[in-house]
Amino acid sequence: MRSPALKTIRVILAVLVFVIITLSFIDFRQIIPDRWFSFILYLQFVPSVLDFTNLPALASAGFIFVLALTLVSGRTYCSILCPLGIYQDIVSRVGGRIRRKYRKYRYEKEYLILRYAILVITLVVTLAGSMLLLSLTDPYSIFGRSATYLLQPVVIFLNNIVAAVSSFFDNYFIFKVDFIKIPFIVYIIPVLLLALVTWLSFKKGRLYCNTVCPVGTLLGLISKVSVFRIRIDESKCTHCGLCSLNCKASCIDFRNEHVDLGRCISCFNCISACPDDAVSYGPAGKNSLGTGDEPDTGKRGFIGGMIALLAFIPEYLKGQDAPVPTKESTVPEDRTSPVCPPGGISIEHFNSYCTACSLCVSACPNKVIVPSLREYGLAGILQPRMDYHKGFCNFECTRCAEVCPSGALMPLTLEAKKLTQIGKVTFIKENCIVETEKTDCGACSEHCPTKAVQMVPYIGNLVIPEVNNEICVGCGACEYACPTKPFKAIFVDGNPVHQDAKKPEEEELKVQELDDFPF
Repeated sequence: MRSPALKTIRVILAVLVFVIITLSFIDFRQIIPDRWFSFILYLQFVPSVLDFTNLPALASAGFIFVLALTLVSGRTYCSILCPLGIYQDIVSRVGGRIRRKYRKYRYEKEYLILRYAILVITLVVTLAGSMLLLSLTDPYSIFGRSATYLLQPVVIFLNNIVAAVSSFFDNYFIFKVDFIKIPFIVYIIPVLLLALVTWLSFKKGRLYCNTVCPVGTLLGLISKVSVFRIRIDESKCTHCGLCSLNCKASCIDFRNEHVDLGRCISCFNCISACPDDAVSYGPAGKNSLGTGDEPDTGKRGFIGGMIALLAFIPEYLKGQDAPVPTKESTVPEDRTSPVCPPGGISIEHFNSYCTACSLCVSACPNKVIVPSLREYGLAGILQPRMDYHKGFCNFECTRCAEVCPSGALMPLTLEAKKLTQIGKVTFIKENCIVETEKTDCGACSEHCPTKAVQMVPYIGNLVIPEVNNEICVGCGACEYACPTKPFKAIFVDGNPVHQDAKKPEEEELKVQELDDFPF
């Protein structure tokens, strides 16, 4: 096939995928239905592999479709379905506009040793139990973190400007929302990685894909034996070099009519650029001159060990009945373990499958899920955790487990989630204002959905919290509601392995409305 329409179709599909995935991270009004992006997320390679190794089933086998697609059509995943790959194309095109007086691309030999060394080291480290290298190099996770931590704040800022202006006209359809509260240091890795990808794309097109990205390297091995591939017809080629100048993968040696199929991403730029119809896309055969080696079955790779919606951000109304401490608390919260989100099963399981793509961070309605820094250790940097100083886990919500694409968070029914204990509550009497200031409070008990925190008689007419960890689920509502600073009088310590909580005796649990929350 020599039709320039191939490129047009590829561009349309790529733009559609890019827009949908991007919107899934910044749509804080939940406008986009799940069905719009669920299939695209299903086809993201690394999350799908991890999900499948965790729970082998057709519902988690999107990567098999990607492998089959690559075997048939080459690396079309990289040019159509990978959001970071599409981002590189956008940057590369901008770079081409700026530097159009110069040669944008040219054939270059691949960095063979570096490319396969990164793939092997990433595989070895991942199979050894650490997700650090995979989460840092996985293209989907890089894009997800960039969209969540860099693009989303810009969208929220613009939203808040419009909300402020519209409020002057008594129009409150656009409402002000809060930013995700993330330590500044957490931004360093997403910024550096995005800067690296952007610079390489601006200067060299798909250099990141064909040098650093382990997914690109793996799919490149398979594409060497793909059924459909870019072909150069020697009898028609005039060696004008336009195909090479337009190849963003720098993989066409026009002088020798050679296409490096391991790096070719099937963007079809070469077909559109060729004035002699010498470049085509079709099945491998005797007319496929200079397109690579004969099929080598030893190079057929397979990895066995390798969004969400940004939900509405509620603005918690500060209750007028919550006491304001006049003294600072003095006893630090003695946490022995971080709290990983519901569906994580255990910290070990969660760390083994999470690629830190940040979908759950974006999707959490209460913004209680934040990226970690040191809590999981170096290997778990940027993997999400629960921060109950920022928010609390809504008793009626399972959103994070619903959107996780890698199986790090297993799907939970609402009934199961309400009995999943992700942590246990601990009361520090020395920090409680009932003890330190001899005043009434009870905010923790009032907002505990399971009534694991109850107020019991203390001194005179005062009552003080008492905890029952058998029915506590570790949602953190008590910790978030506690007014003491800098240390809470009540906090949730994470369960390294999630446990089952007992069902409260009450037939129905009355959950407080968010508008009644004390902060």
